[in-house]
Amino acid sequence: KKMKHALLPHDHGQNIETFLDRMPDNDEFIKVAEAFQQLGDGTRLKILCILCHSRECVSNIAAAVSMSNAAVSHHLQILKKSGLIVSERSGKEIYYTLADTREAALLHGAIDALFEIKCPRCGKPLFTSEED
Repeated sequence: KKMKHALLPHDHGQNIETFLDRMPDNDEFIKVAEAFQQLGDGTRLKILCILCHSRECVSNIAAAVSMSNAAVSHHLQILKKSGLIVSERSGKEIYYTLADTREAALLHGAIDALFEIKCPRCGKPLFTSEED
């Protein structure tokens, strides 16, 4: 859905109306803001970073972030509810990984770029410093 913009009081010659005509509606902005809000917590950011690069169970994630399984499960449910990760049961174990969505892929790229991580899944550095 596209947002219907109001008539602007001033014309500064930047053709902003063309952009505003293509801008998503408020619901889309709220959805994206909620996804970004999940990354405002350092633990969830770390968990999401792990899940960008692997498919893991709660116990392994908990060990990697030095937290209890219960605390990690809480963070995983928040990330899952936001649509950034998905879960899959295999026997008694539940495995988590990054969702196959545009939002999750964009956040994966941003995380890799910000932390200068070379993605083990695709092998490509998404950010290279001048030292490389």
